[in-house]
Amino acid sequence: MEFDWFELGQAALLVLFIVMLWPAARWWSKHAPKAGRGDWRAALLALAAVAGFVALLAWQLRG
Repeated sequence: MEFDWFELGQAALLVLFIVMLWPAARWWSKHAPKAGRGDWRAALLALAAVAGFVALLAWQLRG
């Protein structure tokens, strides 16, 4: 197995990306809006719609 500079560069860029985004992610988590009464229901409805669409696509591919 030979040394690959490209993979080392990718790893370095990934670490740099995470380090640069960490302060923003911390700020977002502290200042995020609180979930309301109907928010979970709306999120579950959206997830169910996506799952139903994927199931419909899979059903269409089988037939």
